[in-house]
Amino acid sequence: MIEVGADSAQHYEAAGVAVRCGVCSGRQFWRRRAQLNTALATFFGLDWANRTAVCLVCDNCGHIMWFLQE
Repeated sequence: MIEVGADSAQHYEAAGVAVRCGVCSGRQFWRRRAQLNTALATFFGLDWANRTAVCLVCDNCGHIMWFLQE
């Protein structure tokens, strides 16, 4: 499940360091949330109980980086 984030690409930091794309070195990202589904929770219909991750999608090349913490 992907939720819509900000209305425009932005700069972000992780652990106090400016985030750069590992593919193109871009610095503008779209922020999204993605649910981390597990087979067991899905089997019992408990997908809503799974954790979510923050995804930063590079505005230049589309590379996606995943973060478990905000």
